[in-house]
Amino acid sequence: MGQGIESAVSSLSQLSPTECKAVIITGAGRAFSAGGDVSFLDERKRDTLHNNTATMMAFYERFLSIRTLPVPTIACINGPAMGAGLCFAMATDIRVTHHAAKLGYTFVTLGLHPGMGGTYYTALGCNSSQVATRLLLTGDIISGAEAATLGLVTSSNATSELAMTESLAIARKIANQSPMAIRSTIRTIRAAQDVGLHAALLNEATEQAASYSTKDYAEGLDALRDKRPPNFPGE
Repeated sequence: MGQGIESAVSSLSQLSPTECKAVIITGAGRAFSAGGDVSFLDERKRDTLHNNTATMMAFYERFLSIRTLPVPTIACINGPAMGAGLCFAMATDIRVTHHAAKLGYTFVTLGLHPGMGGTYYTALGCNSSQVATRLLLTGDIISGAEAATLGLVTSSNATSELAMTESLAIARKIANQSPMAIRSTIRTIRAAQDVGLHAALLNEATEQAASYSTKDYAEGLDALRDKRPPNFPGE
């Protein structure tokens, strides 16, 4: 999927300013993204710290390539956005959802350090840093309505269909403006937002790599498979 994102970004980036003016990203189905693939997560337990750090940095970069799109990105969060899926959504420029959607940074529930810019873009996108800290440390799953109250999304609608209607309305309003002015403005906005991003991603990758060798992580994965609450040994 990460390679698919990179390929789509590459194709869209080659379009002229009059051909591509905004991009809406949504889930193909009832979910926006359920998060990391369990088999991929399981493989990390068997790899080295060094390789896992490099693997995670490459993983982040594929999905965060959306930050290189020359036009604004809008995430229409049409259903559950969990873990890395929510991190991906937070890396977009504008986010829209609906009341019943479920959003959560479920990393700590797996015994895993957050990644893919979660610690960076959440603090940037929330109403306050303590809100971001609460969400990242508790693993709370919140509704789309609460996400709007906390500032994770620009708005929450009654249904997923209305969320897409609003996303299209925003995209069309952007498309009616000067293409060159829009592209230059989004570059400036992102340049200011992404100061310190690389260091944050490297910290996340290093800490995630360390998490993979812990007994807490092994227990978190087992609990996920068994559909039960984890009993972390603290090791």
